Amino acid sequence: MSNPDSFIDEVTEEVRRDRLFAMFRKYGWIGVLAVVAIVGGAAYTEWSKARSEARAQAFGDAVLDAVDLGAPEDRAAALAAIPADGGQAALKELMLATDAGADKAAALAALDAVIADSAQPEVYRDLATLRRVMVAGADQPLADRRAALEAISAPGRAFRTLAQEQLAYLLIEDGKKDEAIAALTALMQDQEAPAGLRNRAGQMITALGGKVPEAAPADAVPAASEG
Repeated sequence: MSNPDSFIDEVTEEVRRDRLFAMFRKYGWIGVLAVVAIVGGAAYTEWSKARSEARAQAFGDAVLDAVDLGAPEDRAAALAAIPADGGQAALKELMLATDAGADKAAALAALDAVIADSAQPEVYRDLATLRRVMVAGADQPLADRRAALEAISAPGRAFRTLAQEQLAYLLIEDGKKDEAIAALTALMQDQEAPAGLRNRAGQMITALGGKVPEAAPADAVPAASEG
């Protein structure tokens, strides 16, 4: 009796297995497609995020390089040549409108609007904050400028070293020469600081009567000769 029962069970199990395989052959591609879609979607999201961050950083660096030029016409030409679209184009126009030769009150108001707009990427708001401090100058209390710069000088922020450079200049404005020299020296030894910034830091240290560190990067300003 047990053998026929065992045979029937085996046949039943085989039939179930055949049906399962048949269903897999018919509908299995749906599961495979779902897995591929999930994995592919996650990979695309990460790639798109990294691409957007890199693009925003490159745009911000180009804008800062442009506004660092001396002559107003050179700044305007450099800004106009920066590729931009969407929010970047609007921010580029904002930077053109906030040049030193423009209406200062209107420029500050425009920058404040960008800073307060949480829909803007952090890198743009940080850039606007940095630019606002530079445009406002002594018209804004030193403590307020320091607070704004400290907020964007934390590790990981796009314009950390540039904000720290401005903080060093505030120390000079506040009459704290030794502290300013120490801050500028640290910037010269910061591997994330752009070469131009390190050069400016070296020149300022020399102007303040300090000594440019011997361990400064090769492309920084060489140490002043003694005697």
